[in-house]
Amino acid sequence: MAKGPVLIDLEDAPAPEKGPEAAQPVPDFETPAPSGQAMQTIATLAARRPARVVKWFWGLLLSLLGVAISLAAWDFANGLVARVPLLGYAVMVLMCALIFVLLVMALRELASFSRLKRMDVLHRAGEAARASGDLAEAQKIVAQITRLYKAREDTRWGRDVLAEKSADILDGDGLLDLVERDVLGPLDLAATREIEAAARQVAMVTALVPLALADVVTAFTSNLRMIRRIAEIYGGRSGALGNWRLTRAVMTHLVATGAVAIGDDFLSSIAGGGLLGKLSRRFGEGVVNGALTARVGVAAIEVCRPLPFAALKRPSVTGLVRRALTGLFGSEGK
Repeated sequence: MAKGPVLIDLEDAPAPEKGPEAAQPVPDFETPAPSGQAMQTIATLAARRPARVVKWFWGLLLSLLGVAISLAAWDFANGLVARVPLLGYAVMVLMCALIFVLLVMALRELASFSRLKRMDVLHRAGEAARASGDLAEAQKIVAQITRLYKAREDTRWGRDVLAEKSADILDGDGLLDLVERDVLGPLDLAATREIEAAARQVAMVTALVPLALADVVTAFTSNLRMIRRIAEIYGGRSGALGNWRLTRAVMTHLVATGAVAIGDDFLSSIAGGGLLGKLSRRFGEGVVNGALTARVGVAAIEVCRPLPFAALKRPSVTGLVRRALTGLFGSEGK
């Protein structure tokens, strides 16, 4: 064999092992930003108007069921009278009592609709009086507000101040400013407390209860209760149907104005929500749902308040959420 250099073909040689520096980077799975899905779902469903055919369907179905139940109850009572007269008459008395209670409930619902309409008319009249600056129109508005709250102890001090100083005010804007600060100011404070309580409850349940639909149910019931309480604070007490109508009006306004949309600047501006959203999606959802609840509460104040905000500043959603969530999620809420 000839001795000489050996040619080695490197194309078929195994590739050298790669070190850790050659490994592919770990992909960054970014947690999606909280969106307040529970409150957005509630707002969308509450603002949706059912089709006319659906209204006719439910109306006819309930009417048919009412007639069927009434006839069955009447036949049952008559048959019972024929078999056991004393027990049959007792059942008839109970049926009459039930009908009486239903009539009382219907009258209360009609009265609640009347109160809500009166508050809406007063609000529009206040806007017109503010725009015109007419003293006579302002005096009419003040007289109506005084009659509205004449039996309320929480407005007694403001009404006394109004009665003492109103004679010295010679312009309509000044008179409306006086009634807004002294009479409606304490009511605004009570309404903001209701908003803070509802926002705190919604945020806490969303963050701490991982059950499916628990945040939606809590947000729905809390918002209904908050809107009813705000209406009661401003004198527009509503029944079940009236409260639902008021809730639909508030939610429709929020959806139409895009107030249920969430942006990055909004989340980062409330109670450390940006950091919470990065640490825990549930905490971030809780903050956003609480903030949307506060938005609903502010819209309910604007709907139920007998005068639009002018002398006093409209409650800030950011301020309401920060006060409601302070200490709830640790130091980030401060």
